[in-house]
Amino acid sequence: MTIKPLSDRVLIEPAKAEEVVGGIIIPDSAKEKPLKGLVRAVGNGTKDEEMVVKSGDTVLYGKYAGTEIEVDGEKLLMMRQSDILAIVEQ
Repeated sequence: MTIKPLSDRVLIEPAKAEEVVGGIIIPDSAKEKPLKGLVRAVGNGTKDEEMVVKSGDTVLYGKYAGTEIEVDGEKLLMMRQSDILAIVEQ
């Protein structure tokens, strides 16, 4: 399935959470949500807000940003561009 975000929304694939700390396996409920992810798709923007992020960018976002959706068994986040804090350049 292909998802195309509308207006100033962005589809993000969150980075995987760390699972082992010092040999101890951390259960899913105790893991902190990652605050970094890969942009999979972007909308066209609005007349007031130009899209700065593009598909393929690695970004940092707020802890409670976005709405979690599941596409083809994969968990993704849909959020507004304004919820993104920074683009990570490597």
